[in-house]
Amino acid sequence: MDSVITRFPPSPTGYLHVGGARTALFNWLYARHTGGRFVLRFEDTDVERSTQQSVEAILDSMAWLGIDWDEGPYYQSERLPVYQEHLRQLLDTEQAYYCTCSPEDIEAMRQEAMARGGKPRYDGRCRERRRPASDDAVIRFKAPLAGTTVVDDKVKGPIAFQNNELDDFIICRSDGMPMYNLAVVVDDITMGINTIIRGDDHVNNTPKQILLYKALGSSLPVFAHVPMVLGSDRARLSKRHGAMSVTEYREMGYLPDAMLNYLVRLGWSHGDQEFFTRQDLIDKFSLENIGKSAGIFDPAKLLALNAEHVRATEARQLVTPLRPFLKTHDVAVDDDQRLREIVETLQSRSKTLVEMAAGALFYFQSPVVYEEKAAAKFLKTTALEPLRHLTARLSELPAFEDDQIEGAFVQTMEATGLKLGKIAQPVRVALSGKTVSPGIFEIIRVLGREETLKRMDQALAFMQNRQSAQE
Repeated sequence: MDSVITRFPPSPTGYLHVGGARTALFNWLYARHTGGRFVLRFEDTDVERSTQQSVEAILDSMAWLGIDWDEGPYYQSERLPVYQEHLRQLLDTEQAYYCTCSPEDIEAMRQEAMARGGKPRYDGRCRERRRPASDDAVIRFKAPLAGTTVVDDKVKGPIAFQNNELDDFIICRSDGMPMYNLAVVVDDITMGINTIIRGDDHVNNTPKQILLYKALGSSLPVFAHVPMVLGSDRARLSKRHGAMSVTEYREMGYLPDAMLNYLVRLGWSHGDQEFFTRQDLIDKFSLENIGKSAGIFDPAKLLALNAEHVRATEARQLVTPLRPFLKTHDVAVDDDQRLREIVETLQSRSKTLVEMAAGALFYFQSPVVYEEKAAAKFLKTTALEPLRHLTARLSELPAFEDDQIEGAFVQTMEATGLKLGKIAQPVRVALSGKTVSPGIFEIIRVLGREETLKRMDQALAFMQNRQSAQE
């Protein structure tokens, strides 16, 4: 087989959702794994439903996921002359014909067929009549009346279709617009697509497409139909299962690599491995390991996997993605180094970038706003002396490094006879306003000398005022 060429052909009638993103991913990964090419095209011949807004939304989603393409994007709406050329070929070789049967005629045929216990279908009455082209004529493909068409599917295995079950399907509407099966086959032939990975809802289209490939004198591509993605109730995936557009997950603070990792596991496996980097997936992806069972979408598993990727990503790589989420809190940070240090303190406790941004706010809030319960419990007058002592020790440090900061705490513990928790928790509230935060030594190091001492002085003043009010 020549170099692998795959494609992703979305219809621009809405946003890119989980199922479409997985299809794009499988095709992209297989092309990257084999050193092949990945083609993007838009099937936009549905003029009424296709929009430029949807095109841009799909491109935006693919850019965020990091699914790049080698050719395209192509647009079916710009390729009508190509389809007309291939339609003419089928007509000239008498493998297609004009049909002028009205919708009422077709419905009557279907009713008659069902009355005889057969399938509702077109009865082929225009097949040999050699109708000329006309404004009300569609073009039908002359399907074989006997024999079998076999789909040699790389996931499902061989699937046989009896040709007498296929009627002469329409390949071009009366307005000159090609139907899906004709357009997709012509596109795949002319673009050199030789590997088609798509959802198994397309299986029933495949025998018709195989017949068109053969009629146009083209070799067949490799077909791999992957199982659908279902909700936890095994119904077709929808918003009620938590499945949304890809861009909504971006806005919820998910990482693109986590999305790729989760999407690929909805139908593909590599042993017992669950966590994959992008390069892992490129290195290991294969058609052989696509499963036959439907993938079950589980938002809780996606969230847990995202948390793993947040922890595993280098802090510097989270700086830029985090900024928009801080901006929603009116926080702007120009200092990459400082933001990287803040990220490092929050990675182990953040499932999403939304959580990380919320957890980072205390670093930028000065003066500190104390949670009422936290202040009542920990900023008591009994904490005055330990915090005074610690503040003095911190002010004497030559550098704010973790070991020196820890030394200041040890000195305070020795001077007061208190354990670390009795000192650290009031300090945590003094510096963050909360009882839950990153490690106290990390906070002090990231805040730096000036801001730490400023916040300690604020807490001391708060406790002194409380003591005065009690006297």
